[in-house]
Amino acid sequence: MPSRAMAAIGYALRGVGFMLAARNCQVLLAATAAVVAAGLYFRLSGPEWCAVIVATGLVWVAEALNTALERLTDLVSPGFHPLAGKAKDIAAGAVLLAVLAAISIGLIIFAPRLH
Repeated sequence: MPSRAMAAIGYALRGVGFMLAARNCQVLLAATAAVVAAGLYFRLSGPEWCAVIVATGLVWVAEALNTALERLTDLVSPGFHPLAGKAKDIAAGAVLLAVLAAISIGLIIFAPRLH
């Protein structure tokens, strides 16, 4: 593998490490572990696992982009600015939408098994 590709992977892994250090991501990690444990317990089918993986991945990607945007916003606007606040709120809203979609998928897959 060329050294540039290796460096890019290293930067990406470092970014994941920064993200995992954030409290929100630690909560997300625990939630992901709980969903995986529930999936194993209920012996999800292949398509159900695919839905769970996509839903969980969507939340992780949204949270990663939200975290990156928050850090960048803090850099370029260390003091309060209404537009910076709106940008952060929009990014947080994107995470909320991803979480709501994931919860909906989780209910469709897991709720029938809880009866």
